[in-house]
Parts: sequence; C-alpha cells; structure tokens
Amino acid sequence: MKSIGIIGAGQIGSTLAKKLSNLGHSVKIANSRGADSLKILAQETNTEAVELRAAVVNVDLVIISIPQKSIESLPPDLFVGCKESLIVVDTGNYYPLRDGRIDELEEGKLESQWVVSQIQRPVFKAFNSIQAASLADNGKLPGQSERIALPVAGDDHNQKMHLIQLIDELGFDGVDGGTLSESWRQQPGSPVYCTDHNKEDLLRLLQAADRPSLAALRDKGLQLVMQAKEPMKEAREILRRLYEHI
Repeated sequence: MKSIGIIGAGQIGSTLAKKLSNLGHSVKIANSRGADSLKILAQETNTEAVELRAAVVNVDLVIISIPQKSIESLPPDLFVGCKESLIVVDTGNYYPLRDGRIDELEEGKLESQWVVSQIQRPVFKAFNSIQAASLADNGKLPGQSERIALPVAGDDHNQKMHLIQLIDELGFDGVDGGTLSESWRQQPGSPVYCTDHNKEDLLRLLQAADRPSLAALRDKGLQLVMQAKEPMKEAREILRRLYEHI
C-alpha cells in the first residue's frame, strides 16, 4: 500500500496521517468541513488536504476515523467506482453518550457490521483499540520487549495480512482478531480496549472478552475515566484495573 486516504482529522486520523506519511506513503486527508479546514494539518503532516470524495479515489487503503454517529452522514455512493481491491478500515467506537442512541447497535448489531450496512463496502476493524497518544509515541521495533499489539478483525485474509504488515511498519504487532463477526472482542467494554498489551496477552484477552458484558463495562470504564483528574493520561491504568480479574 502506497496511496492512502483518511476520512476524519481527529486524534486517531491525524496521528495515522502523520505516521503513515513519515513512512513514505502518499496520504490524502479529508473531513466533513472541506479541504480548506485541513491546510495547516496537511502542512504539519506532509499530507494532501482534499475534499471527501477525492480521499477514496485512486488509493489502496481508506481509513474511516470519525465518530460513529457521523457514519450516517457519509454519501451513500461514496465508494462507487473505487478500486475493487480497495481496503477500508473502520477505527470507530460507539459511545451513546457522544453518538446518541443508534437502535441497531443497542439491539446487538456489531459496530463495524453496522458501518458495512451504511457504506455498502466490506471493512476491517482496526486502530480502534488504542489511544492516540500510544499510537503516536509507543511504537517499537520488531522484537523489542512489551511491543504493543493491535487486533485486526475482517473477512478477507489476504487484505488482513496487508494491514498487519502496515501495523508492523507503524511499530506495533498486528494480531488476527478473527472475522468481522468477532470484532466485538475489540470494542469498548473488551479487556483489550485501550489497555496496551503485548501480543501474547492480547490474544488471551481477546478470547476472554465477554460479549453480554460489553455495554455495561464500556459505560463503567467511561465513567471511571471521566472521573479521573487527567482522563487521557490515566485511562490505560484505569481500564487495566477494571479488567485485572481476567
């Protein structure tokens, strides 16, 4: 993958834009406010600010990194005419407090399967289980101790291997998280969510995740983090303590 489009310029989207550009990939970045709103970010990250539709044209990979509620605002024909081999990554997470109630998700539909139904394109779930600060600063060379592992869930094995290779380039151990139907194992409420584990522990915790408990643990974790003096800095340890019995 050499040409990458990123939809969303929040913490994860902008961090990935900078890191991928630094690795030598050609990166286009877009958001809902238009290319002019991204000029400064594009200069800082050595990327190209484009309009939304241009972000998915003639690229090998598209990363969608926007709030769950904003998926419905994407043009329904956004991916019509794109490369057949295009890989689409969903980094999103559903938080009702931020996104409002999405009935299908409340009734049990998986987050990324819901994204597929909205954009009419297969996706992979990745980069949703790490904080932007860890993604930016905590990458390590292969073989170094306590290298953070990131799960990738999706249905196409060959495309998944490309993503795992890209994650390795970024400084992390990519782990096969199963099919998209198993992507719940890395959603908020899972013990792998924003807790920064090595590959061995991540594989164990993916299997230990309990789907019926996800929503309650997601909300409990958010409550504990928001009560902290420095929520972003303390989140990892707060969530690790929440799951220390596993």
